Amino acid sequence: MAEHTSSSITIEAAPTEVMGVISDFGRYPEWTGEVKEAEVLSSDSDGRAEQVRLLLDAGAIKDEHTLEYEWAGEHEVRWHLVKSQMLRALDGSYVLAPLSGGASTKVTYQLTVDVKIPMLGMIKRKAEKVIIDRALDGLKKRVESGAGGPEGGPDASKGDRP
Repeated sequence: MAEHTSSSITIEAAPTEVMGVISDFGRYPEWTGEVKEAEVLSSDSDGRAEQVRLLLDAGAIKDEHTLEYEWAGEHEVRWHLVKSQMLRALDGSYVLAPLSGGASTKVTYQLTVDVKIPMLGMIKRKAEKVIIDRALDGLKKRVESGAGGPEGGPDASKGDRP
C-alpha cells in the first residue's frame, strides 16, 4: 500500500461553511495558488461534483488532470485520479470534525501522489506536505475571511459552476 501524507488545521467556522468552500470548485483559482482552472464535468443528484477537471501550475509541475469525488456524508470527501499527463495516482481526502459545539472545525487533509517520473520517496512526501500545508492555509484564510461558497452554507456545493 502506498504511503500517504496528512496534516490537520483548526478553522474558526462550522463544518458546513468549510465544506461549502471545499465543494465550490469553480472558485478554487481564487484561493488556491496552484489551481488555475477548475471545471465540474459531472455532478450527482444532490448537485455535488463527481468529476472535476483541474489545470495546475505549481512551478516545476504543470498538469491538467481529472479527479473523481466521493462524498461521505456532510463531513468527508475523498478523491482519486481519473486521468493526468504527469501523475499515476492522486488520492486524497478532507475529513471535517466539529469542535467547540460546532463553532469551529478540525480539518484533516490526507494525500497520496505518484508521479510518472522517478522520484525519491522522501522528496515525494516533502512535496505532498507542501501541497497539503498550502491547501489547508488557503482554505483557512478563505473560510475565515467570509468569502466562502455562494452562500457559505450546506448548499454552497450546489452553487454556480462553469
